Amino acid sequence: MSSSQATTRKQRRSGAHGRDLSGFCPRFHHAVELIGRRWTGAIVRALCGGPLRFNELLSTIPGLSDRLLTERLRELEREHIVLRVVVSGPPVRVQYSLTERGIELEPIVRALGEWAERHVSAPANGARGKRRDGPAPS
Repeated sequence: MSSSQATTRKQRRSGAHGRDLSGFCPRFHHAVELIGRRWTGAIVRALCGGPLRFNELLSTIPGLSDRLLTERLRELEREHIVLRVVVSGPPVRVQYSLTERGIELEPIVRALGEWAERHVSAPANGARGKRRDGPAPS
């Protein structure tokens, strides 16, 4: 391999910001799998606005079933991304909020949302978006 080929390969592996992005990273893979599960990103995004009760989350995210919301909230609790707080008094209420670890996801969620605005078409009838070939229309 020539020197210029090695340099080009190294530049590709370094990414846009000069950090090495080569190879498999199990922590990165786990994080992407966790946040990439269906509805999880929408739940985290909704909680970026502040604490919400279960039914508030359901009404904020169209198409999300109570069974799946329960499942995703439990997963996020186990990963210490979401905190479940029982508020006493009649009636007893359960509130969900982001932990410090979850709050650290906000700039990532915001950046992903901005990227999606530029490159992903709005889904029609609940279908998933499709990649655009060019920038989003102004």
